[in-house]
Amino acid sequence: MSDDLLFKTCTPCRGGVPPLTAVEAEKFLDQAPGWALADTGRSIERTFNFKNFKEALDFVAKIGNLAEIEGHHPDISFGWGWAKVSWQTKKIKGLHENDFIMAAKTSKLSGE
Repeated sequence: MSDDLLFKTCTPCRGGVPPLTAVEAEKFLDQAPGWALADTGRSIERTFNFKNFKEALDFVAKIGNLAEIEGHHPDISFGWGWAKVSWQTKKIKGLHENDFIMAAKTSKLSGE
């Protein structure tokens, strides 16, 4: 994972900017191992595995705290021993650098 993304913060996106192209998104994906394009390239997602429900819940809580700090919020589903996280910039209905910044930070929260 690129440390460059870890040291960036999300910039407010007010819409009106185009989402990343597939080529641009693929370049950012190279910096966020384990993440994959989803929803025909309009989002990225990853499933994390844990030993039990509490670990998954604690991870989701950490992501929630990070999302509030950064002002950028994911879609999350989770259950016993897993959490699936999806990032998309909803105002542009696609991907922005912010999504990859948050993906890198999410991976770090998982202990990677």
